[in-house]
Amino acid sequence: MTQVPDSASAPAPLHWKLVVDCASPQAQADFWAAALHYEVEDNHALIERLLELGALPREATVEFHARLAFRDLVAVRHPEDPFDPDSGTGLGRRLLFQRVPEEKTGKNRLHLDLHAPEGQREAEAERLRGLGASVLREVREPSGQWVVMADPEGNEFCVQ
Repeated sequence: MTQVPDSASAPAPLHWKLVVDCASPQAQADFWAAALHYEVEDNHALIERLLELGALPREATVEFHARLAFRDLVAVRHPEDPFDPDSGTGLGRRLLFQRVPEEKTGKNRLHLDLHAPEGQREAEAERLRGLGASVLREVREPSGQWVVMADPEGNEFCVQ
């Protein structure tokens, strides 16, 4: 039987982020920032410091929203969560999109469920379609109804 630790002696919860492999981190960040009403992280100041120190080659950067960004990764964060002002890195709820060479080949083993306000599931699915998502199927079961969608790179998610 597993023991539940005393809250006074329990370790602090771990900080985490969900990492999504993709072909275009900047496009994915823009889509998911708009989909979730999140903010794209601004790492411009950190990148400038790394470039000045010679710790980052210029070819590892791109211009994104008129600011320097990492070429192969971009994160989005909840707008109300804390972030490090020196690096622009979020310290709360985040999604990180990282470039990988291979294409998506199968069904996700992990996906996001987006919860639309009461009575707004269809309108939310339509808004997401306008951002570049596609509807894969609509599900109506005794346990509930939802829309299975895919982001612009084919990663599945659901709108409840």
